[in-house]
Amino acid sequence: QVQLVESGGGLVQPGGSLTLSCSASGLTFSRYLMSWYRQAPGKERELVARITRAGGSTNYADSVKGRFTISRDNAKNTVYLRMNSLKPEDTAEYYCNAKFTVRDGVYGHDYWGQGTQVAVSS
Repeated sequence: QVQLVESGGGLVQPGGSLTLSCSASGLTFSRYLMSWYRQAPGKERELVARITRAGGSTNYADSVKGRFTISRDNAKNTVYLRMNSLKPEDTAEYYCNAKFTVRDGVYGHDYWGQGTQVAVSS
């Protein structure tokens, strides 16, 4: 049974920092492209950042470039999202996604975590 469990969300003041973690079980973690998505109330879910299987390549949404950093530890089956200089518009539910990589650029099934809430407010 595959599980993705996010943690690390909470309430933080503008300009503050948080680190989200997503711990995976029940899958071969190193075979999965790992991503963080977020969904604010009334908005569609959007890709925030993603990292390839060995961590050699990352991509970010323009809105978070230079502020957020995605990383992974394949020995711990965990992906992280370090969020600095947080803004009120970063307030959202943050979700972890694991996408099976058939080969570079070709993907199969995926899994989602249950989400963790991030609120940025003074």
